[in-house]
Amino acid sequence: MSTLLDIKSSVLRQVQVCPSFCRKAEQEPGSTSADQQEPPTGAWKPGDGMEFFAHMRLILKKGDGRQGLPCPEVLLRSGSPAPAEPVDPSRGLKALAQEEVEMLYEEALYTVLHRAGTMGPDQVDDEEALLGYLQQVFGTSIKEHTKAIERVKKAKAPTYALKVSVIRAKNLLAKDPNGFSDPYCMLGILPAAGASREPSGQKEQRFSFRKGSKRSGPLPAKCIQVTEVKSSTLNPVWKEDFLFEIEDVNVDQLHLDIWDHDDDVSLAEACKKLNEVIGLKGMSRYFKQIVKSARADGTAGPTEDHTDDFLGCLNIPIREVPVAGADRWFKLEPRSSASRVQGDCHLVLKLITTQRDTAMSQRGQSGFLSYLLLLSQVLSFEHRAEEPSSSSWRGELSGPGTTVLCLHGAQSNLSPLQLALLHWQVSSRHHQTCSLDYGYLLGLLEDVQAHWEEAVRLPQEQEESLADSFSAFSEFGLRLLRQLRDYFPATNSTAVYRLELLLKCLDKLQLFQPSFEICPFETELNMDIAAALKRGNREWYDRLLNTKSPREQPGPQRLAGLVELADIIYEDLQSCYGVYASLFHGILKVDFFTLTFRQLERLMAEEAWVLTEELNPRMNLEAASGLFELYLTLADTQRFWSYIPGRDSRSLALAGIHTQFLPAVKLWLQVLRDQAKWRLQGAVDVDTLEPGDTTSKHSSSASTANLCLSHIQELWVRLAWPDPTQAQELGVQLSQDMCEAILFYTELLRKKVDTQPGTTGEAVSEQLCVVLNNVELVRRASGQALKGLLWPEGAVGPEGVLPRPLFSCMQALDEDLQREAHTVTAHLTSKMVADVRKYVQHISLSPDSIQNDEAVAPLLKYLDERLALLNASLVKENLSRVLEALWELLLQAILQALSANRDVSSDFYERFHFTLEALVSFFHAEGQGLPLESLKDGSYKRLEEELRLHKCSTRECIEQFYLDKLKQRSLEQNRFGRLSVRCHYEAAEQRLAVEVLHAADLLPLDANGLSDPFVIVELGPPHLFPLVRSQRTQVKARTLHPVYDELFHFSVPAEACRRRGACVLFTVMDHDWLSTNDFAGEAALGLSGISGIAKPHVGGGARVGQPITLHLRRPRAQVRSALRMLEGRANKEAQEFVKKLKELEKCMEADP
Repeated sequence: MSTLLDIKSSVLRQVQVCPSFCRKAEQEPGSTSADQQEPPTGAWKPGDGMEFFAHMRLILKKGDGRQGLPCPEVLLRSGSPAPAEPVDPSRGLKALAQEEVEMLYEEALYTVLHRAGTMGPDQVDDEEALLGYLQQVFGTSIKEHTKAIERVKKAKAPTYALKVSVIRAKNLLAKDPNGFSDPYCMLGILPAAGASREPSGQKEQRFSFRKGSKRSGPLPAKCIQVTEVKSSTLNPVWKEDFLFEIEDVNVDQLHLDIWDHDDDVSLAEACKKLNEVIGLKGMSRYFKQIVKSARADGTAGPTEDHTDDFLGCLNIPIREVPVAGADRWFKLEPRSSASRVQGDCHLVLKLITTQRDTAMSQRGQSGFLSYLLLLSQVLSFEHRAEEPSSSSWRGELSGPGTTVLCLHGAQSNLSPLQLALLHWQVSSRHHQTCSLDYGYLLGLLEDVQAHWEEAVRLPQEQEESLADSFSAFSEFGLRLLRQLRDYFPATNSTAVYRLELLLKCLDKLQLFQPSFEICPFETELNMDIAAALKRGNREWYDRLLNTKSPREQPGPQRLAGLVELADIIYEDLQSCYGVYASLFHGILKVDFFTLTFRQLERLMAEEAWVLTEELNPRMNLEAASGLFELYLTLADTQRFWSYIPGRDSRSLALAGIHTQFLPAVKLWLQVLRDQAKWRLQGAVDVDTLEPGDTTSKHSSSASTANLCLSHIQELWVRLAWPDPTQAQELGVQLSQDMCEAILFYTELLRKKVDTQPGTTGEAVSEQLCVVLNNVELVRRASGQALKGLLWPEGAVGPEGVLPRPLFSCMQALDEDLQREAHTVTAHLTSKMVADVRKYVQHISLSPDSIQNDEAVAPLLKYLDERLALLNASLVKENLSRVLEALWELLLQAILQALSANRDVSSDFYERFHFTLEALVSFFHAEGQGLPLESLKDGSYKRLEEELRLHKCSTRECIEQFYLDKLKQRSLEQNRFGRLSVRCHYEAAEQRLAVEVLHAADLLPLDANGLSDPFVIVELGPPHLFPLVRSQRTQVKARTLHPVYDELFHFSVPAEACRRRGACVLFTVMDHDWLSTNDFAGEAALGLSGISGIAKPHVGGGARVGQPITLHLRRPRAQVRSALRMLEGRANKEAQEFVKKLKELEKCMEADP
């Protein structure tokens, strides 16, 4: 037969880590079963265990989203369109009378028909298209439209003017010796008669104010303007404005010269005096004088050292000026191809009208007002045509609309600031009648801000108009903020973005507030916003309260609605913190969250206080359930405040309200205990004691118990009772209730497996495995759950240490469950006792001719098969328990086999020694099974010792007996007293000197509470000292601390003292006069280490004269094992040694 020495349990090597006992998300097993008990009266009936815990799961699920501070990404769940904001047609601009509409229509037609300048690429230059667009805007008929055009064409054409702003020049030529120039500009309008015409075939010539034209006379003085001189620079900055009247926009052109100032009285000073010349004749003469002083070609002669130098010129036809104006750099040109110039000049040009033959102009209405009315008409028309019901329209106008407005704004000489103001006023008013995109409105305010430096030039009526628009918009915005939750719900990302833009618009309004002489706001706007938010919070709360829990209803009816209201408020506070707070604080510096939290939690505290005062005197299960749920939400609200750094929940109105809920919480926890038992009862009733699925090894009832424990722990964490004393009381009671429920569950399991009908053998073993796994599962789960039942500091010990009541409860439950697990394990292994004994007997009865491995093979094969089944059915912890129990069963079976076989051959003991080593290797399984420390402890040591002693000779057993006594010396503390002695070897006399000094703390063995002790001194083992007799001290009457000081000599060779097991044995006896002496204790001292015997370099012995204190002992089991080996031997030496010891044992009594 092949050897089985290498057999290692394959199943042991495959033991997996025990599955986690954390609560899973799956549905509770057996949830469809019905309980059998009759329900008594009450809110929660015994048969409602499932319903109760289902409701409890809902409460816990509600708290899952209340841990820590919320994230905006979690709250913003919808990107659907924002709710429609309220609109009011009366908040728009005042409606025009029919006559006013007609005048405005005529004004618009006049603007189009008398347009001047160059159209931009995005503008419409088709007159018919523009006129047709205006017809659509105003809704006029073709007939009326034709008549209006005819009237406008008969009107006088407008007077045009060109606004020129000379901003700066750059990179001019250096004309002065210092490398710079002193530049100034001379500019004017070249009328149609003075327009330059280039003669064909001749060198190109350009007009210059310092050089007359051969075809025309001098430029009229009214067309000439000059800037200041900027000294020593090639990049002058002027920023000067000029206005020139235009006679013919089609042929007139703007001419500009830049000169370097050199002489004392140059062209610049001369031009400044032109306005002092009266009459055209005097002006012409003076202008000729100016021209004469100029060089003909820009070079100075010997007599012209102080004339100005030409730096460049510009010629810009009026018809080429863009309708919207020009703001750009122009490259300087030479007067002729021979001139050398360089650089650029920055000009701002705008073509306007100064006189208009329209009804609105004749009635004195400004271009500002007419533009406002025209813009209102265009904006309303465009919005209706685009998306009349959409709030995302950004004011994008069509090409004709943009062109008409651009023409009218330019002709009316409206500044960029005025245009920005007008667009803001019209759009903000229009928004209140038909919602626009807040990003568009914000852009308009940014345009106003960009040009706000021009605000000092605004007429008072325009400033007042702007202030009115600001006030109207802020009033509209405050009304929206009062209904913040309706129009800007926190779950709608589109609405929240609109809110952000609205707040930015309101913030922009605050920037303009210090600039108004007539302040549009009576108070600071952010104060008005805070007031609006407070008012809105109260209105929202009152509306919810009246809907959910009207005060007119009695308390029991209000309770459910108040719980719902508290949940809604908590969710709202999450939205306030996660979404709204950052917007209000970041944009307006308004602490919206603190404002809202303080207000709402105070209101909720008031309602809760009133309700508990009403319900507490008549507390029942239904009220307790509702109040418990209400308290959890209020506690979550209070903790929410403490999550925020720097916030103290003790300052809240909710602080201290827990005392009102204490009666309800106590009653609810009692209900929890009973419901837990009913739930576990129902789970066990439907449990088939089979694994729930292929991944688990426990049954459905264990999953239910685990889930119940997890729910209870989570509920306690959520409860987080703030008062330490009350929390300790509640926690202790809950922990005791939990332990009671778990023990109730294990008792139900045991009864169920005991009463299972029609199952025997393997089926019972499988059910026992499931029960054992269930017990282990709830043991682990209950330990974790109990650790979670901590209460606040003040009632507990140091950090990290469980409170004593909780620790005691957990320890007691763990001991009970461990005992239950061992009971089930013993029941499981008891079914293997007969088989194990049979295979051990097979080993003991195997003939010597059979090899050891063949004798052991059946046992190992049986164990491997059984453990394969157990490993498939048990979790790791339980498999270890079964292995330990099975190991102990095997050891006891082998011990019984040894005790049943006396006087057998040494091969018999050798075979069992081989069996023991094979079993150790099998159960250890190369580290996958039981640890070696566990295997080689307890009964193993006894068995190994007996096997070893069985192989020893009689004298070796006797020596082992004394060696065991020497080893026993350090195993216990001073229980039987102490004995002080001196011992040394006198080599010269070849004798051993033993001095008994004194004893202390001896056992009282007499009726008087004392003893009469004496000490017997003897050497052992006897075969080493065959001629030495024992000696004894005197008896010391009535004392527990005798003093002897007696010296004894033993003539023995030193070599015998060095032998294995050689020792001096001190036996303390109590002398009795009328009966047998009583044994008080013994101690042994090895002789190999005493002075005179030990070698000098060893250093292990005591010096001569140094006392040695020995602790008295009683013989232990390992000492008696050698004695049992000797009892089984028939030789004379063994029997005499046993007889002597038997006589001594008669004197011994059981340990006190």
